[in-house]
Amino acid sequence: MTEINLTVNGRAVRASVDPRLHLADFLREHLRLTGTHLGCEHGVCGTCTIEIDGAPARSCIALAVACDGSSLRTIEGFEDDPLMAELREAFSADHALQCGFCTPGMLIAARDILRRLPEADEPRIRVELAGNLCRCTGYQGIVDAIKRVASQASRPAASRPAGAAVARAGAFVPFAPAVGAAAVSARQAPAEQPAQAGAAPASGWTEIDESFVIARPSAEVWRALDDIALVAACLPGAELTEREGDSIKGRMRVKLGPIAAAFSGAATVDRDERQLVGVVRGAGSDGGTGSRTRGEVEYRLVAAPGDATGVKVTIRYSLQGALAQFSRSNVARDFAARLVAQFAANLNARLDPARREPSPGATAPARLDLGAEIWSWIKEKLLALFGREERRR
Repeated sequence: MTEINLTVNGRAVRASVDPRLHLADFLREHLRLTGTHLGCEHGVCGTCTIEIDGAPARSCIALAVACDGSSLRTIEGFEDDPLMAELREAFSADHALQCGFCTPGMLIAARDILRRLPEADEPRIRVELAGNLCRCTGYQGIVDAIKRVASQASRPAASRPAGAAVARAGAFVPFAPAVGAAAVSARQAPAEQPAQAGAAPASGWTEIDESFVIARPSAEVWRALDDIALVAACLPGAELTEREGDSIKGRMRVKLGPIAAAFSGAATVDRDERQLVGVVRGAGSDGGTGSRTRGEVEYRLVAAPGDATGVKVTIRYSLQGALAQFSRSNVARDFAARLVAQFAANLNARLDPARREPSPGATAPARLDLGAEIWSWIKEKLLALFGREERRR
């Protein structure tokens, strides 16, 4: 064993390692910095790219002992980096990631391009990216994201705040007469802790805004949303296990292809009856997949036509583990709209005074099948695409 001393993401690290241990394995297995992914393990694909002494390098073909005395920076070390924050936003806005496996290495390579060649045109960007392979995107979105950030960097500093990211938030969609949900925005924002209610999220958290209408007066809807057992019964995959005062415990069962998870967790509920605003904050984990989540749901009751009540919902969360890739996709925004619409339909059915017993559709499934929902979403998109092509003909 050989003792090495490194600086990793600004922190001094001392360790005894096998002389044959690759740097990527050291980062992942010893330091648990799993944002560094392993692909080809031959230095070809660029997935394992990190910074060594300020320059991009392949960690899969570097030996940990050879980096003794060096300063390393993995994707986790760019949490507060303004340029990386812009790239993350641009990658999301320009659909520059799909499965996300190559994304950490791609982001580090993209940041290096912008620092060295801020005026690079598209052909030069493509040449510089030749060492980072992606099997999903076709690269155009990645190139567009880098060009987007480069164009921002060329503006006068006063034209945008330091570290400002690409703005993608939309205005709130007005309530439609029909009961349903409308997805407004899904954005990655910078921070370690969830924002206070009504505030913009900080980096690393996803925020999704939704709205729906319940065909009952606001006082009745306000009481219903305080009935956590009723809320859980209307939310697919949710199960309430305990409530004591403003604290609740429960489970959320989800399935994504072969991955099945049962998140167990606890949350607190804060409600302001004068403002008709409620906030649920909590955290949970699944022992089987190692996935963990933290977040908050803020809901606000507003006026709607007739005796109906509009509900504005803001979801802020971070997700880590086997299911984390789902939150990085733009599918998450559309999926959230479908989920909230289903919840709204179930709650409307439960509160309908004409029904003494809930209809079969008003009972939420015991497990939330993300795979089925995503496949349904894909089919809708394909049908819409073919419909447009048919009309063109």
